[in-house]
Amino acid sequence: MNYYEIIVTFSEVSPWKEIFVSLLADIGCESFAEGETEEVLLAYIPENNYDEGRIKALFDDYHKETVIHFEIQEIEQQNWNAVWESNYEPVMIAGRCFIRAPFHAPNLQAEYEIVIEPKMSFGTAHHETTALMIEFLLEEELQNKSVLDMGAGTGILSIFSHLCGAKPVTAIDNDEWAYLNNVENNTRNNAETIQVLLGDASLLSENQKYDTIIANINRNVLLNDLADYKRALNDKGVIILSGFYIGDDLEMITQKCSELGLNFVAVKEKNGWCAAKFE
Repeated sequence: MNYYEIIVTFSEVSPWKEIFVSLLADIGCESFAEGETEEVLLAYIPENNYDEGRIKALFDDYHKETVIHFEIQEIEQQNWNAVWESNYEPVMIAGRCFIRAPFHAPNLQAEYEIVIEPKMSFGTAHHETTALMIEFLLEEELQNKSVLDMGAGTGILSIFSHLCGAKPVTAIDNDEWAYLNNVENNTRNNAETIQVLLGDASLLSENQKYDTIIANINRNVLLNDLADYKRALNDKGVIILSGFYIGDDLEMITQKCSELGLNFVAVKEKNGWCAAKFE
């Protein structure tokens, strides 16, 4: 699948940059990156979500309030992979979990090491939300616990759960490229026992329950699918969520969880993004 890159330049970084990350996520952008300067935001949207008229209308709605320039370019899959590989650096999380690409040297001192091929499926631990999810999982007792990873992307969170002794582990993503990358990364990390499925929350049923459900997606998808997650959760199970901001987003997620009988336990925050745990 090809992606479109939306290059946004702000005349006022605060609060507009943060606002537009949320707005662009709502219309289908799956990942964001910093540009060469603080004023530039790079947003990436898959071609099946791309609606040029909708994107232009979004920016038009705010032209009277602030000056924002944007341009759009299509990124072919092969070129995208080259960009990832040229810019990808290894990451150490909480001094314990080392995530690297196959072309990086191993870290023999790390407690956990995951090798991820940096392709178009997002989730390489460079984004705050992925790192926050791993920090939460480091605190969980996952040995022999069943784990479901929704919106699995590269499979980094399900692979980490597997390394921590979780079993069985299921990873679900609705993007075919992410699905294929996930299967490839499982093989690379000797985690072939992870079940990888192509689809969404409609695949879940009450016949298959999980002790721990993790979902790093975005606010709107989480709000829509939380009831399905709850039905697939074992009694006394744990749900860890990310892909949204501290503040209003967290309040909306917490309220929805409360309505479903899920109790807020803790939150972690980094650069405005957060992850939250519920029981």
